[in-house]
Amino acid sequence: MQTAALPRWLVSGAPRPAAPKLYCFAHGGGSAAEYLRWARNLPGAELHAVQLPGRGTRLSEPVFTSMDTLVDGVLAHVPLGTAPYAFFGHSLGSLIAYEVTRALRTADRPLPACLVVSGYPAPHLPYTSQELHTLPDDDLIEAVSRIHGGIPEEVLASAELRELTATALRADYRILETYAWRASEPLSLPITVFGGLADHVTAEQLQAWQELTTGEVTVRQFPGDHFYLREQPAPVLRSLAGALRTAPTKERRAPC
Repeated sequence: MQTAALPRWLVSGAPRPAAPKLYCFAHGGGSAAEYLRWARNLPGAELHAVQLPGRGTRLSEPVFTSMDTLVDGVLAHVPLGTAPYAFFGHSLGSLIAYEVTRALRTADRPLPACLVVSGYPAPHLPYTSQELHTLPDDDLIEAVSRIHGGIPEEVLASAELRELTATALRADYRILETYAWRASEPLSLPITVFGGLADHVTAEQLQAWQELTTGEVTVRQFPGDHFYLREQPAPVLRSLAGALRTAPTKERRAPC
């Protein structure tokens, strides 16, 4: 059962009662603050970024190390309500958003109007674990930086920041590398899939999200690598705003 919301779970933009709520899930090792910056450029949504333990304002809290416990925490403490809302996730955040959606369906709770995923292959595809979460801190950070990029230079240059960053990265990569997709009925909602043209995630892996829903799937790739959404945020936010405008509601059924 959902309990009273704890403020630390959400970092929110300006209230927009007439707009759908957009809940954002960060990439591996990421913080809610990155997606909160989008709030002023998404006037058609009320933005809420989910802040997981072990990062940002929750740095001192124990991290999640499995997908099941993470999803249970989100369902227990994040107040999704019944008003129209949508999920956005990037990289690991896409997988989290997908599994939270499936758990909401199992619990017979209202589902998001649409799911927007980014930079992540369809979860049912084979995944080869590299066991990055078992590496020493410095090796872990260097491996993630080499594969995905996205770690700021100031973190790489600071022993203290590297240690703090490694804690969240290790937890998130343990979640990713111990995750096992469980077959179930496809979702029945539209999915919009974003990706970077120069990312290691291929167009075929993005298209495969179609196999996980009976709703319409729209795939859009942007110039850039795994963190394309940092490099040129404006077209990404325009596409995200368009997806939210066409999201299904009680009054309207249209592709996300």
